[in-house]
Amino acid sequence: MNNSIYNFKLPENEPVLGYLSGSPERISLEKEIERQSSTTIEIPLIIGGKKIFTGNTGKVVMPHKHSHTLAIYHKAGEKEIKMAIDAAKSAHNDWNSQNWTTRASIMLKIADLITVKYRAKLNAATMLGQSKNIYQSEIDAVCETADFLRFNVSFASEIYKTQPLSSFNQLNRMEYRALEGIVFAVSPFNFTSIASNLNMSPVMMGNSTIWKPATTALLSNYYLMEIFIEAGIPPGVVNFLPGSGAKIGSIITSSSDLAGIHFTGSNNTFNSLWKSVANNLENYKSYPRLVGETGGKDFIFVLPGANADEVAAGAYSGAFEYQGQKCSAASRMYIPESIWESVKIDMIEFSQSAKMGGPENPLNFVNAVIDEASFDNIVSYIEYAKNSDKAEIVFGGTYDKSTGYFISPTMIKTSDPHFKTMEEEIFGPVLTAYVYDDSEVEQTLDLCNTTSPYGLTGAVFGNDRMEVVKACSKLQYAAGNFYINDKPTGAVVGKQPFGGSRGSGTNDKAGGEFNLIRWVSPRTVKETFIPPKDILYGYMK
Repeated sequence: MNNSIYNFKLPENEPVLGYLSGSPERISLEKEIERQSSTTIEIPLIIGGKKIFTGNTGKVVMPHKHSHTLAIYHKAGEKEIKMAIDAAKSAHNDWNSQNWTTRASIMLKIADLITVKYRAKLNAATMLGQSKNIYQSEIDAVCETADFLRFNVSFASEIYKTQPLSSFNQLNRMEYRALEGIVFAVSPFNFTSIASNLNMSPVMMGNSTIWKPATTALLSNYYLMEIFIEAGIPPGVVNFLPGSGAKIGSIITSSSDLAGIHFTGSNNTFNSLWKSVANNLENYKSYPRLVGETGGKDFIFVLPGANADEVAAGAYSGAFEYQGQKCSAASRMYIPESIWESVKIDMIEFSQSAKMGGPENPLNFVNAVIDEASFDNIVSYIEYAKNSDKAEIVFGGTYDKSTGYFISPTMIKTSDPHFKTMEEEIFGPVLTAYVYDDSEVEQTLDLCNTTSPYGLTGAVFGNDRMEVVKACSKLQYAAGNFYINDKPTGAVVGKQPFGGSRGSGTNDKAGGEFNLIRWVSPRTVKETFIPPKDILYGYMK
């Protein structure tokens, strides 16, 4: 019997490869892009370890070339959803009873398979299926995915070794049980790493999941599922269910075995799931754990005296990397009149140098937005600004969906701090700037704090340390991830645990031990060595 106590130290973050021309990783990636571009695969459901082809199919296309079909996928119906619930229930006890180091070893193997054997495959799938350039895919699909897996093992180690005090005549211990039931993992299109972590955080702690992947990220997500299986995830521990989110969510939230929901996506969807859970509370064995990261209206607040070139670089990257389709992407900026012109000139220069096109061309900084519905929604905001006397287009404002869903990075300047694009989540390459009088910092900080219902990310740029401290304090609830003199994106696992509150979610901090604690139900066990045989207190005798 293996009775060793193993302690997993904090790992190093996975290095981001450079992909310079002629490098081994670049050559490998280009070959894989060519292979996947010339292949159409079939994506089944995977329930209890078995592939299921329902015959009710849809297409996975390239966002930047929507005439190109990458895959045909099968959709889950009511029968398959109920099968997945049964499979997850059946797998639960065996998985939960495994020594946690067995689960840990599988997590670490998944990370190594991704970073070594399947690096090019997962990167290419993310680039082609989700229209990410090389760098954006590398930091997401490979590095962050591996970081989540490796750091979660270390975080779990710390949780499991946290034990209560014992004293004379007693032994106390804490058992960290998996939740009693199944976890519903609902993943978004924009980060392959999030799709992995929404499943693997609960799975690391002994839970089984039903995974509803985003239709627009199915290619990379299916390859992830195959990697999970190759690494040793037992049948039924993760069940892969493409299909209608509304249908899948309705059936799963009605199940008495629902123990938790791990979600990243829109407020509307998370609110709908929460309401469905509330309406079924009497049916559950336990109160389900609801963990969600939702929308954002992320800000950049510039203080007088900030360096214009630093602001411009942070604002352009923070707003327009991955076409602004990050939950953390900057979409509103408050900037003092004294440096506005300098920042504007620098950002216009960036916009002229940043190329747009498909991710297969490594020179393209900007790629396509994810689908037609997103394209149309983003364009409606741009057209609203064009037709308003309270706004002007500083740069960008052009778009074309004839071949792919391309929208040029667009900056709007508004005279109204409550302009529509300052308040509403757009989830695209649109940044709106409100220029304020240098003497009105306090009032503008109040505007920044109260304008949005969200509280995900935000950044402050400034050189006066005391003013930066004041802003940080004033905006303490405006952002769960707060950045000083940096863009409000790019959180790294183990360094900046990610999540926000207010309308941005439950702030359970993916990339930290806080998240893992949500997927266990602790049990305190007290053992008394010599039990008492009398009921009277000493002073009664």
